Amino acid sequence: MIVETSGGIRIAYDDTGAADVPTRVLVHGFASNRREGWLRTGWYAAFDARRERRIALDLRGHGESQRSHDPADYGHNAMAADIVALLDHLEVRRASLIGFSLGARLALTAALGHPDRFEHLVLGGVGMRLFDPPRDVGAMADAMTAADPEAIAQPLLRSFRLFAEAQGEDRLALAACSQGEVRRFAPEDLADLTVPTLVVAGARDLLAGSPEGLAEAIPGASAVTLPGCDHFGAITHALFKGKVFDFLDGWLDHDAPPGFR
Repeated sequence: MIVETSGGIRIAYDDTGAADVPTRVLVHGFASNRREGWLRTGWYAAFDARRERRIALDLRGHGESQRSHDPADYGHNAMAADIVALLDHLEVRRASLIGFSLGARLALTAALGHPDRFEHLVLGGVGMRLFDPPRDVGAMADAMTAADPEAIAQPLLRSFRLFAEAQGEDRLALAACSQGEVRRFAPEDLADLTVPTLVVAGARDLLAGSPEGLAEAIPGASAVTLPGCDHFGAITHALFKGKVFDFLDGWLDHDAPPGFR
């Protein structure tokens, strides 16, 4: 299905459509898409088994959504607004919002701007490094446009490039997306966030950093560290799903050992 946002951007999405059950909105990460990020990894099936409404969109520049090669089209505020525009289109008043990596940044942006629209917020694949200043500006765009991926020196950038190719993504659109205006966060920006929040990242996720450090900046937030897990492995980790469902159901154990809260 396709919706056109107020900015005229066409966004592709899936929606189970049930209106009388809890609604969960899924926002994938950079270089992924709704079906790679959430269908293939078992999240669609898990929410279907729980008989919950799931809505998943392709971010602009990804999957089946409209693609642009202009970085000006990829500001994080505009991309977060696409999430809210989709909910408006579907007449969804409140939902739980689950984002991973770039999707988590956008989900956080949407929740800060529209806290009344979200019952829960799950930030996956992010942590304390969310507060870091920009680093290696332009490196991701260079990786996406490199003639030979094997010539990309940084393993993480090479992994993103190979992942994008495996998904058949538009690398020029991804290069432009990586150069869009980024929403920056400081701990004080999150001090008044009222949406119940769970932060999840892998213990070996050098891109994210400590989920506990990020959760400490958000009032009442909980954190989960996925043992032995890097950035790319987190989305499929069974503990990720289990803790998200505990959180959504109100059963997250706040007395668990450090790393499992």
